[in-house]
Amino acid sequence: MLFPLVLAFFAAYALAWIDFRGRDALVVGVFALQVVPLQMALVPLLRLFSQGWLFLPAWHLTGPARFAQVWFAHTVFALPFAVFLLHNFLAGLPRDLIEAARVDGASHGTLLLRIVLPLARPALVSFAVIQFVWVWNDLLVALTLSGGTAETAPMTVRLADLAGTYGNEWQRLTAGAFVAALVPLLVFLSLRRHLARGLLAGSVKG
Repeated sequence: MLFPLVLAFFAAYALAWIDFRGRDALVVGVFALQVVPLQMALVPLLRLFSQGWLFLPAWHLTGPARFAQVWFAHTVFALPFAVFLLHNFLAGLPRDLIEAARVDGASHGTLLLRIVLPLARPALVSFAVIQFVWVWNDLLVALTLSGGTAETAPMTVRLADLAGTYGNEWQRLTAGAFVAALVPLLVFLSLRRHLARGLLAGSVKG
């Protein structure tokens, strides 16, 4: 959750407030990447991890180190949506506020940390909750890239095992799913105030 959140925040700021050649085409490209199905990218990722690709060497990770593959995959899959969401929010910030800070001598680092970050907190929290729930409930990426062994299998893989070989142990699966749902429920309830603010964010008082 943290990797795409941080990377997308910096990328969205650059696309929204830094003028450079090809910026509009890059925004369109990021938006277009959202139509790429997750299942379509799993095979190239598996090839990258096992055989390498172009100048990238094969990873050959074993044991808990294979979690790095899952982190990489979730970051790649989440970045297009995260950049698009945060870019739309940051681009809607008052231009007078940004230009006034630049006139006062604020650098891009100062703008990011002292002005943009506080204003973008509702959007960041909203994406963080969405990404957390998606990663928490993920089964396909975790099962494919972590190996599905007892040493590396995440919770969703172990939940699938509770159903039994023929799916006849549904009562165990139901109980396990209920317990597993408590964590995202607590996250949502603890951050609901920020989510409500996110629906009304994007404007400042004159």
